[in-house]
Amino acid sequence: MTKSESTYHENIVARKYQSLGPLMDERVRRLWAATEARALGYGGETIVSRATGLSIPTIKTGLDELEAPTQPPGRVRQKGGGRKSITETDQTLEADLESLIEPNCRGDPQSPLQWVSKSLSKLKEGLEQLGHRASIGTLWAILHRMGFSLQANRKTNEGASHPDRDEQFLNISEQTKRWQAQGQPVISVDCKKKELIGDFSNNGREWHPKGQPEPVRVHDFPDPELGKALPYGVYDITNNQALVNVGIDHDTAEFAVASIERWWEMMGKERFPEASDLMIVGDGGGSNGSRNRLWKVALQRFANKSGLQLHICHLPPGTSKWNKIEHRLFAYITLNWRGRPLVSLETIVNLIANTTTQNGLNVKACIDQRQYPTKVEVTEQQLQNVKISREDFHGEWNYNIQPV
Repeated sequence: MTKSESTYHENIVARKYQSLGPLMDERVRRLWAATEARALGYGGETIVSRATGLSIPTIKTGLDELEAPTQPPGRVRQKGGGRKSITETDQTLEADLESLIEPNCRGDPQSPLQWVSKSLSKLKEGLEQLGHRASIGTLWAILHRMGFSLQANRKTNEGASHPDRDEQFLNISEQTKRWQAQGQPVISVDCKKKELIGDFSNNGREWHPKGQPEPVRVHDFPDPELGKALPYGVYDITNNQALVNVGIDHDTAEFAVASIERWWEMMGKERFPEASDLMIVGDGGGSNGSRNRLWKVALQRFANKSGLQLHICHLPPGTSKWNKIEHRLFAYITLNWRGRPLVSLETIVNLIANTTTQNGLNVKACIDQRQYPTKVEVTEQQLQNVKISREDFHGEWNYNIQPV
């Protein structure tokens, strides 16, 4: 069996185990694993062990029982018996594993599934340095349960990577931990793609009576009366909370900063009453881009009004899909309104505000009826009035704005 075939079978068994595991008692779990291993043939025990986290001796015991059952049907170990799971005996293992993954996390904005760029052996070495002992199979099972999957490289259209890309990701991770440790807010910001308002087709499927699908227009020509919606998200990384400011005009720097200000007034100020600083993580381009002059001028106005010292970190070029807001907020909004025509602003706002996750995501949404004209010129005097100080490492990506 080739390595790719082995990986394929591991993923299949892991998905089965995620669905069936909670429904099986200890003996049935052992026999099921043995059945899967026997069906796979040579190397099946190893594949099933890596996919489920069950030990190879346990699977071998199951194989023996299949050949000559020695235990009466229905008999299982008493509740609480047997060896406890490693996450019960080592309660910091999962948290430390996630901390090792976090700086190397990648995210797809269309899926809540995440993947890691460190191999299992490297993660095992990192955990051993932190005083943990766990097998490769156990780590595989824990990562699957946490929603991670080890993926191969895939080409994208985001352009060439910057040589300091990884260093900037580590810098953002370290800065985030620093401000969180001090009790200061850290937000991830971005504007979701614009959405046409009206009875237009929306990707995905939703339950309807058989033969009665939701009728939508054949062509996606914008409705001049209904217009479009621009959802700008502000995601509180620490508290897993977000505000989505739904605009109707243009995605400009003033709209981006107005959305941040709305988050501060509606959610941030109450959540962080003692805050003196605010860290903002955003893409390198667009309305909150590192080269956008109006972005810095608008941030200065916000800093003056709020009294907050702003710390801005931009993602490196070509890495917009790795912004946390993409896979922690926007991905779930997309899932929540799949297959539903966005017939009005109120529909969009209600669907966004009712987006939840098993991890407790809390989202508020509001409509922004204001106009944000494009091609606003920023004078040299306005730029000079921005009290900006740049960091030593890539000052164009990392800089601070002081209130005056």
